[in-house]
Amino acid sequence: MMRDGPAMARLINALQPWREKLVLVGGWAHRLHRLHGDAEVPQYQAVVTRDADLAFDVVGEMGGDIAKALELAGFANTLSGDHVPPVSHFQFGEEDTGFYAEFLTPLHGSGIRRDGTDDATVAVAGVIAQKLRHLEVLLVAPWRLTLTPTEELPVVDNTEILVVNPVSFIAQKLLIHHLRVGRKKAQDILYIHDTIELFEANLQRLQALWREKVGPSLTANQRSTTVAQASVLFENISDTIREATRTPVDRTINPTELRLRCELGLTALFADSTT
Repeated sequence: MMRDGPAMARLINALQPWREKLVLVGGWAHRLHRLHGDAEVPQYQAVVTRDADLAFDVVGEMGGDIAKALELAGFANTLSGDHVPPVSHFQFGEEDTGFYAEFLTPLHGSGIRRDGTDDATVAVAGVIAQKLRHLEVLLVAPWRLTLTPTEELPVVDNTEILVVNPVSFIAQKLLIHHLRVGRKKAQDILYIHDTIELFEANLQRLQALWREKVGPSLTANQRSTTVAQASVLFENISDTIREATRTPVDRTINPTELRLRCELGLTALFADSTT
């Protein structure tokens, strides 16, 4: 059940002029993967997060005023973080229980500006997006999903959106694993497991997507790191894997089964990889 579906639909409706430039990534993309024809939807609920992350490439022309469009749709634009400029945070509903959206873009280079300050944010089309390392992986060959209006997700008419493909989703989780801490680290393990299970019956199509699109788009170092992490993370049952199995509230996961599914799934996914 999508309790925050109406807020998500409000966001999608407001962003109509920019849908060809924005790619939905993160937890909401994982939830919407269930609508893809290759997915075999399990009985349990998808991992839920309160936020929607939208990624874009600053190289392309964006135009318009996204902030104004979201404010007209009822989102409160606040600035968060210590970066200069601070990140735009678009809140709908109460701060502690509501839904919010943020914008992300790839970080290229050292991450330091010529004046010595952190090159961590950029202002585009009225919003201030956070720059993140390896985010470009999420922009490779995005999937196009058509959303139909439902009571849970009341979009306007049939609406096409771009979402990160599951191979890029997994690859980026592997690339940033060493940067994550605490609960986020365990949550990423769970995301990898659930994505593999969701597309397990059509894994050959994901293999082709890695071989033909995602893998070739990465640098040699990114490819080798992705494949190496896929092997190392699930070689043994770690404390992070144990924590990942304790995360869901609507199912029980055996750590051995999680480790084995991820090990076998990732081995098959990256079977033809070369560094």
